[in-house]
Amino acid sequence: MSHNLPSQPLVTALQLGQLLKAARKRRKLTQAEVAARLGLSQNRISYLEQHADELSFRQLLGWCTTVGLELWLGERESPESASKTGW
Repeated sequence: MSHNLPSQPLVTALQLGQLLKAARKRRKLTQAEVAARLGLSQNRISYLEQHADELSFRQLLGWCTTVGLELWLGERESPESASKTGW
């Protein structure tokens, strides 16, 4: 039985934080384990799960690798929707 997350568009930092946390839990990793792999403190991982807009790109790529996520970029279907987001 697969427990993979479906691919989904991300339009807010809150969504990113929730996705990273869910992927960490699905892999049965603690914040401390992710922190050790990224060279950060457990407190920083906790903070970044709530404030994903403060992740560096390097941290994001490392986190994705650690929790088994891939990062994809692509064009939106509707360019008008870009003006509705905070990013």
